[in-house]
Amino acid sequence: MTKIKEDSKTMKKLLTDDEKSLRLPQAGDLIEGCIIKISKNELILELGPLGTGIIYGGELRENTTLFKELKIGEKISALVLDSENEDGYVELSFKEANLEKIWSDLEAKKQSSETTEARVIEANRGGLVIELSGLIGFLPVSQLSSKNYPHVENGDRNKILQELNKFIGKKMPVKIISLDKKNDKLVVSEKASEEKKLTESLKKYKKEDIVEGTVVSLTNFGAFIKFDDGLEGLVHISELSWQIIEHPSQILKENDKVKAKIINIQNGQVSLSIKALKKDPWENIEKKYKIGQTVKGEVTKFGPLGAFIQIDKNIYGLSHISEFSKQNQQMEDILKIGQSYNFEILFLSPETHKMSLKLA
Repeated sequence: MTKIKEDSKTMKKLLTDDEKSLRLPQAGDLIEGCIIKISKNELILELGPLGTGIIYGGELRENTTLFKELKIGEKISALVLDSENEDGYVELSFKEANLEKIWSDLEAKKQSSETTEARVIEANRGGLVIELSGLIGFLPVSQLSSKNYPHVENGDRNKILQELNKFIGKKMPVKIISLDKKNDKLVVSEKASEEKKLTESLKKYKKEDIVEGTVVSLTNFGAFIKFDDGLEGLVHISELSWQIIEHPSQILKENDKVKAKIINIQNGQVSLSIKALKKDPWENIEKKYKIGQTVKGEVTKFGPLGAFIQIDKNIYGLSHISEFSKQNQQMEDILKIGQSYNFEILFLSPETHKMSLKLA
């Protein structure tokens, strides 16, 4: 140790005027040196005209995996903690330098929009906690791919968590979408890693195309259909059938094979319709029904706007709630679900599939 200190002092004395003008390393600088000694208590680096650097044993013992492969004569990068400590050394940290390099590498990946691999280590109701290059980050539920997104009935957060727990221990391709070293924040997206592939796949499709796929999940607002290579579309509940239904499970079940028509593609989202492939029951309806005509219809459900009345197979009209308030009576007191009444047609629009009725 004494000889190394003397060598360091001698080197400083031998510096030329140009070398003396060399900027001394400052705390936070990343510098490179050659390993000249390794022991349990210290690792010594030759820094050339900058002097001699030291990494103390405490860091060595805490990070054995970082140091076990190092050899004398090897060049490594280290972060300056102190430009000259009380022993006359440039005090360094290999761990901090390694961390600095990790942040730098991740920033490069973010800027280049590179896909990398993250390991899931934990799940919560908001998403997945991941490990990437030794750093802890987060993958929000909203950033999961369509394949892995938990399509859970009514957005039940406990069920979402159950689904997310299945990914613990697995690796996922991701892109970095947010990186903040100062606040130690790392956010990744699985969905973004597939955007290019999905965009290319979507180029094969256009509005009005018919696709065949598998029902992957049902929710209260519709059914998700997977088709082609990872592409997924939503059939809204209103596009499942010409009849009024309360839930998609009345029409479909998971793993059903179905055909659907693409009715919209926007921002990478595909909207599908199953009922569009079936004969429109409203076609030529004006030949059978006219404004002012009295028809018999069955009350099928009540809604905020009024009562839904079925007057023919897959033909429904609305008896607006205002028609009952004129009589100073509650709609539910006059009409009963499942019973049939006579109604007058007030309005009829085959193009928009709308019919207005009032109790005759």
